[in-house]
Amino acid sequence: MVWDAQCDLAIALTEAYRRCLPDAKFIEFDTLAAEDILAEFEKLSPGDLVVLIQSTSFRLDAFRIRVELFKRSLKVIEHPHLASMLSEETTLYIDSLAYDPVYFRGVGNALKLRFDSAQTGIIDSGGERLIFPAGFEPCKLNVGDYRNMQNVGGQFPIGEVFTESKDLEAVHGRVRISIFGDTSFKVNKPEIPITLSVNQGRVIHAINSTPEFDNVLAHIRADEGEVWVRELGLGLNRAFTQDNIVSDIGTFERMCGVHLSLGAKHGIYNKPNIRKSAAKHHVDVFAITESFTLDDEVIYREGTWQVNYI
Repeated sequence: MVWDAQCDLAIALTEAYRRCLPDAKFIEFDTLAAEDILAEFEKLSPGDLVVLIQSTSFRLDAFRIRVELFKRSLKVIEHPHLASMLSEETTLYIDSLAYDPVYFRGVGNALKLRFDSAQTGIIDSGGERLIFPAGFEPCKLNVGDYRNMQNVGGQFPIGEVFTESKDLEAVHGRVRISIFGDTSFKVNKPEIPITLSVNQGRVIHAINSTPEFDNVLAHIRADEGEVWVRELGLGLNRAFTQDNIVSDIGTFERMCGVHLSLGAKHGIYNKPNIRKSAAKHHVDVFAITESFTLDDEVIYREGTWQVNYI
């Protein structure tokens, strides 16, 4: 256990882990030099667990902690950016850590089964429709089931399935977004939802935009020239909703609903019209989703996934 005491949530999580894992070794990050922490990692054997409880994000010079720990076949749980959560959001964050394996694995695999064989998906966001007519890339799961995965663990909380259109330029239509990640990686919820007009997989216009969202688009265009719509994220974590929000965008990404990414960066899938070296941005935006239809089946409505999984 590597932890810090820079915020109340980090302290509370550390105490919870102490109760659950009384025999674990606890290392306070700010009290040891980087080489001493690395020396502790050297003592571990493949299959051992490392938990990182971080008010921001731990840095050990050029050492990318999670990547290096995975290379050593260690299990890793990361709790980053805890100081980003406001005091009133801490109970939401703790609630999001509760794990229901039947729900997460059942819904996750049911969604993968449907998306991997589907041709058309439609997000209905209250009169506006964003259409994915070209099929989907094989879904990736973040549901706490690591049996067929090389690495065990990752960033918590969990609860997401994600994919993207096989043909990015086929995506078209309009979608209303209620929440987006701003340039400080914080959740931003404008008073009036923003409507994105998408043509050939790119954002052409943003209706009812705000200065903060204009700034997001400007940063993407400055670095990439245009604003691609890439990831189609299917959040499963029922602790987070359009109203139950935490400030850290990387945490809120698990919200039970549909989100998209803006910008060319999405390293999981290779596309011939996207050069990885030029892809700089991946900004999550959250769709108002009255329903999500996959071929002829409604798979999401009224804030819940409509798939059978038991």
